[in-house]
Amino acid sequence: MAKGILVVDDAAFMRMMIKDVLTKYGFEVVGEAENGAKAIEKYKELNPELVIMDITMPEVDGIQAVREIKKLNPGAKIIMCSAMGQQAMVIEAIQAGAGDFIVKPFQADRVVEAVKKVLG
Repeated sequence: MAKGILVVDDAAFMRMMIKDVLTKYGFEVVGEAENGAKAIEKYKELNPELVIMDITMPEVDGIQAVREIKKLNPGAKIIMCSAMGQQAMVIEAIQAGAGDFIVKPFQADRVVEAVKKVLG
């Protein structure tokens, strides 16, 4: 069975929404973080199979966190979450190593499709 998913977003309600979608479709959420710095710590601690990460967060943003996680594990699987109008940041995130992205407000089926795509 999968090692689970780490959900990273500075908004608690977004983490909850993503978690609800994932668990409804049979995925296991093993941890949560509210910023990029915590995401890096949690990644080291939990070694999740996948990270779903917001781009815009306090302390360390999602793009910097992707770079740090990719240094720890070049094979890390990461999906970025961004609000509409952040195309440049999404491109930067993909270049940093993200495998896919979800645009907020997201549809549940798009979240599941991205997770299945990235996990292969």
